[in-house]
Amino acid sequence: MKNQAHIYIQEWLYTPRVLCVTVFFAVIAVGCAVQTDPEKDKQSVASVEPAPELIEESNQAHNPTSRREVKNSAIDVLGHQSMSQDRLAVMSRAPAVPLANRVAGKVEGACCDHFTRWATEPLDRENYEHFDENPVKLAAEHPVSTFSIDVDTGAYSNVRRFLNAGSLPPEDAVRVEELVNYFSYDYPVPESTDRPFSVTTEVAATPWDADKLLLQIGIKGYEVPAENRPATNLVFLVDVSGSMNSTDKLPLLKNSLKMLTRQLRSEDRVSMVVYAGSSGVVLEPTSGDRRAEILRALDRLSAGGSTNGASGIRLAYQMAEQGFIEDGINRVILATDGDFNVGTVDFDALIDLVERKRNTGISLTTLGFGTGNYNDHLMEQLADSGNGNYAYIDTLNEGRKVLVDELGSTLQTIAKDVKIQVEFNPDIVAEYRLIGYENRILRREDFNNDKIDAGEIGAGHTVTALYELTLTDSSARLIDPLRYGASQPAPRTAKDIGDGEIAFVRLRFKAPDGDISKLIEQPVVRGDVPDIRDASGELRFAASVAAFGQLLKGGDYLGTYDFAEVAELATGARGEDLHGYRSGFVSLVRLADSLSGTDRPEPHAMR
Repeated sequence: MKNQAHIYIQEWLYTPRVLCVTVFFAVIAVGCAVQTDPEKDKQSVASVEPAPELIEESNQAHNPTSRREVKNSAIDVLGHQSMSQDRLAVMSRAPAVPLANRVAGKVEGACCDHFTRWATEPLDRENYEHFDENPVKLAAEHPVSTFSIDVDTGAYSNVRRFLNAGSLPPEDAVRVEELVNYFSYDYPVPESTDRPFSVTTEVAATPWDADKLLLQIGIKGYEVPAENRPATNLVFLVDVSGSMNSTDKLPLLKNSLKMLTRQLRSEDRVSMVVYAGSSGVVLEPTSGDRRAEILRALDRLSAGGSTNGASGIRLAYQMAEQGFIEDGINRVILATDGDFNVGTVDFDALIDLVERKRNTGISLTTLGFGTGNYNDHLMEQLADSGNGNYAYIDTLNEGRKVLVDELGSTLQTIAKDVKIQVEFNPDIVAEYRLIGYENRILRREDFNNDKIDAGEIGAGHTVTALYELTLTDSSARLIDPLRYGASQPAPRTAKDIGDGEIAFVRLRFKAPDGDISKLIEQPVVRGDVPDIRDASGELRFAASVAAFGQLLKGGDYLGTYDFAEVAELATGARGEDLHGYRSGFVSLVRLADSLSGTDRPEPHAMR
């Protein structure tokens, strides 16, 4: 009987179900036996524990009330609901786990507290157009330089954002002309509106090489008092997609547009279009003095969903046409991080759309916000194609600068398709280099072709261009003469050159509603060339900003000139500095100096 019972027990133990249970408990026992030291596990978890605010943000997102807010956040005004990660988790019947529990390994149903290290490298999808610095050119071979003016300022505040975050900017994010033109310069004011801007030139020794000259060309647009500004029809085109759900994006955007709203008058009109996965109108054309209604529409905006920017742009232009003001300012203001990811994502198609609409008298201004996924390349191209300007808003103070202090120049165009052409005298100038404007270069024949688009100047705008020149008698020439080329004339000495013309400047521009360009011509006489310390404050400060930008791009042409020397030059050229922008620049240079040994981020460059 005992043997028979033993046989029964043996047969029962080897049934499949019991075998599974036995193996399961065996695995548990082995796992517990090899478990590592708990104190070491705690240290490992602590070493990668995220910031408390990140945990709090994640935990709030898993709170039922917060989930409802996230689910409905893709702009209730449109009736559009975003598909959040939590909703996807609900649909798949898999509970979403708060970040705090994931990091601590406290997932319900887990058998142990083992932790897998999470990646700490942030995803960087910022896009910048790649370009190389302008090369040195021989005046004897290429005596004419032609380019479009540029009043954009986005590169400066974007560079400031990188530096304030503790890193040097990517080289492609630095457009030297936008750094220089971020600041206003005390150029002579035009005497009448018949000639919408004045042209000023000055020559001095370069601060980084005393054997070379720096030619400054300054343009100053006439200023229009706020009470004389034409009636304005504005369309706020606001990105409310999920990528805008950050304190430096939608909240900053809303506060910036609120400041602009407070500058509007009864004769002005405002409408508002928003876009995420789809687009919609949240404010029909409304009189500018109905501020409470406009502000309420801004306050109702919240972020969620994907980004169909092309759909929003089309609808915004429709609203601009609906509220069109004859002989007034008609402008769409696009506020976004530029991260278009659904709908028309072909950038060329978007640019073609904007170019077609500018011919109807509606211009486009772009305001950039945010980090991580910022599309600088698209923002600049859209503004250029839309006969508008581009600014990057990194702080509320920058929003005030662009939308309050410089509102006239931001909104009102006084001249369009402005081109500059400089012809250098090869008897005096051996080599020249245009500093900046790499993506504004035009062909020589484009200067007289009124079909070629160029930049716009707003009321009160100042535009500065700088050339580095090497004279024929200078020992600083970089290009050797050809051995087998045409015989080279003997270099002319300073005595031979005298006060002769070293260059001839031509400018072409059109009236805001015109199709035929007008021409301005002005010679540049060498005269007595002062040391940079004796030059005007405007030239010295512009030179310091240009040197700063070149250093951020590698400083290939600056020799041993460094950030400390830039700061010294700029400090003595701050002038009146009413708003403190020039003093802020000096602080930024010193910050860059302290960061000059750190690594740069490497965002994707659009080529």
